[in-house]
Amino acid sequence: MIRLHSLKIPLKYTESDLRAAAARKLRISPKQITSLSVSRKSIDARRKNEIMYAISLDVKLSQASDEARCLSAFPQNEVSHAEPWQDPVIPKVGCIQPRPVVIGFGPAGIFAALWLAEAGLCPIVLERGRDARQRTRDVEAYFTEGASAFSPVSNVQFGEGGAGTFSDGKLNSGIKDPHAMTVLRTFVRFGAPDEIIYDAKPHIGTDRLADCIIGIREHITKLGGEIRFESRVTALHRQDGQICGLTYEHGGIPATLEASFVILAIGHSARDTFESLYQDHFTLVPKPFSMGVRIEHPQSLINMAQYGPHAPSILGAADYKLAVHLPGGRSVYTFCMCPGGTVVAAASEPDSIVTNGMSRYARNDRNANSALLVGIQPEDFPDSHPLAGMYWQRAIEQKAFILGGRNGCAPAQLTGDFLRGVPSSGVRSVRPSYRPGVAFGDLCELFPPLFTDALKEAIPLLARRLSGFDHPDAVLTAPETRSSCPVRMPRGELFESLDAKGLYPCGEGAGYAGGITSAAVDGIRCAEQIIAKSMP
Repeated sequence: MIRLHSLKIPLKYTESDLRAAAARKLRISPKQITSLSVSRKSIDARRKNEIMYAISLDVKLSQASDEARCLSAFPQNEVSHAEPWQDPVIPKVGCIQPRPVVIGFGPAGIFAALWLAEAGLCPIVLERGRDARQRTRDVEAYFTEGASAFSPVSNVQFGEGGAGTFSDGKLNSGIKDPHAMTVLRTFVRFGAPDEIIYDAKPHIGTDRLADCIIGIREHITKLGGEIRFESRVTALHRQDGQICGLTYEHGGIPATLEASFVILAIGHSARDTFESLYQDHFTLVPKPFSMGVRIEHPQSLINMAQYGPHAPSILGAADYKLAVHLPGGRSVYTFCMCPGGTVVAAASEPDSIVTNGMSRYARNDRNANSALLVGIQPEDFPDSHPLAGMYWQRAIEQKAFILGGRNGCAPAQLTGDFLRGVPSSGVRSVRPSYRPGVAFGDLCELFPPLFTDALKEAIPLLARRLSGFDHPDAVLTAPETRSSCPVRMPRGELFESLDAKGLYPCGEGAGYAGGITSAAVDGIRCAEQIIAKSMP
């Protein structure tokens, strides 16, 4: 096959239109094309009066000589060779004793367990939270009732699917790894829409992602794997530099497991586990991360800025991605932008406030929101303790709980008031979506000047890139503290811990991923190491 890159295609098109566009590009007859498929699709909105799709096509021609001629006639950035996709081959090993253990059932843990199960290794998964359906009910109760309904074992951070379950199900990633496509195709296999394979900004949506995850879990168990929910790991055991087992609690009752292979995929919010690892003298190092707020605009404003006043409805809700490097050296950027979504309560500890963003597949809620984050380095942390960044997060989250009224409401301020340095007293034209509610005031009472000064400097600069970003009625809801993990657990080239053979720190919690796809890929890579070592 050959791949035609970035053909400009009208928004309403048929397969015949694609075939005709490919034939024009290659200067051949449409009849010479035996098959074609979309390999990538994005929106080109640079000309607001003529918005088009930019589509890359994989094309099969009737004659191999024609393909060779086309490859030589065009620059590689226009026409290139395309290899058909082949699913990875997972060696069949069979069950070993003791069975490998996966700690955590977020994206990294899910894909690690799936790969181990496909190899016949019958993994045991320990997940501190609850299954997706019960978790959904618990989270909805927290959104509705506030702090009184908070569950420390079942929330936006903990439970089947990890933090990504209550997000937008975003799957775009900057990593250059063939397993990124493997992840997308696996989600499609378990019910995600086919379009995520070729969409430039793929997303599943919170409402569909949970069903995909349940399907993967059921498949793992059919292959001999076992998922134990509400099972919180309290200690890892090692002997002579080798992992040998672990202790976990289920229903308040401790239990132990022997283990020669453990994948540690705990996510970025398992703070008690980080403390336990530190106390047991596992190496932990601080790493850069970001904190800030959620900024919320009317979705109509974002649509206007990105697509203009006459954008057709077929385009759906517009998104954005912005960043600025301030003169003083600090970076401020948007992250996890949720078109047509809501700001959600994402605490994992009692008496704390954390915000995150969530969109359903349709992306049809009234507002758009995004994390607006300030990048910070370990030298910015309050002290040099390996967990200093984590403790800093916690302190801000607990202070936010107090400023919000101790009932689950989040501190908030209107963007115009924030830039002018005056407290906000209530809603104007933008109605905040955060449940159970917000408490308006002054975010300078929550954050140190490091954050507020950077945000005040950055917002007007970002508005030069996205008209209306500094809208005075846009709502800033705080704090957004869990965009990434402030801790890294060092590992070697083959993903193994430096402190114990057979232990594989994995995913966001170990500091090696940032998002659903990259975490899932890291889970696959760790599982591949265990499969290779288990081969007879």
